[in-house]
Amino acid sequence: MDRSNVTSSMVGFLLLGLSAHPNLEKTFFVLILLMYLVILLGNGVLILVTIFDSRLHTPMYFFLGNLSFLDICYTTSSVPLVLDSFLTPRKTISFSACAVQMFLSFAMGATECVLLGMMAFDRYVAICNPLRYPVIMSKAAYVPMAASSWVAGSTTAMVQTSLAMTMPFCGDNVINHFACEILAVLKLACADITINVISMAVANVVFEGIPILFISFSYVFIIATILRIPSAEGRKKAFSNCSAHLTVVVIFYGTILFMYGKPKSKDPLGADKEDLSDKLTSLFYGVVTPMLNPIIYSLRNKDVKAAVKNLVFQKHIHQ
Repeated sequence: MDRSNVTSSMVGFLLLGLSAHPNLEKTFFVLILLMYLVILLGNGVLILVTIFDSRLHTPMYFFLGNLSFLDICYTTSSVPLVLDSFLTPRKTISFSACAVQMFLSFAMGATECVLLGMMAFDRYVAICNPLRYPVIMSKAAYVPMAASSWVAGSTTAMVQTSLAMTMPFCGDNVINHFACEILAVLKLACADITINVISMAVANVVFEGIPILFISFSYVFIIATILRIPSAEGRKKAFSNCSAHLTVVVIFYGTILFMYGKPKSKDPLGADKEDLSDKLTSLFYGVVTPMLNPIIYSLRNKDVKAAVKNLVFQKHIHQ
């Protein structure tokens, strides 16, 4: 079969979404829209305070600003498409738009994995080697660290998207998902996807396995250092400096492990329920974590709360 003819004949994809469950579409439209607005507001406020409050011009808050911007980009790459799919009877997406959406979603997810590892290193230096912290985490160090996270995530996304979207597609063009999720798209390929599977496995090790190990080792040393602090107040203060990051890490990777680590049902009659469960889990993973991140950092960080209050107060004064 000629590869170019097969691929060119498919100008777009049909997104299945919740078409089989129309009674759920309006409910989820309202729910996801509200969560998306919270994401934009919460992460937008965090970005503003890390830029305009001079007290937050430190490596930790620089990384936090990057994380907030990343969460906005990640959700914006897919949520508007998901919302539109709930309202549009025929949920189609062009081949090129599918490739762009897949790239952005993959890039943001991979970047966040690396960025959380960078943030763990920042907390490790701050708690385990506080006297050298200003030297080790200088601007010349933490800016390239954040930039390398974006470059690494974008590079692997480009590779994975190129491998996926250059596959020959034929026959059924229905993607059983809300968006162009790479695994759902690869199911439509009419060619051997072994290279895709191997490359994704390598990417998972590099962008999930290595950061998890790095974060785990960092927190082993962090916890050991905290336990050696003689005063209870000192231990509480030290732990509060990394508790927000640790909470975000647990939620982020915990959701990923739940999504991909749960056993698949072997009962054919339960396939539809399992597909619905997988899609909803993926959907909420894409919005719940970005929504919770600013809430966690705001509730567990006095500096952020003070900066937000100061920003709101200044706005009222100018009005």
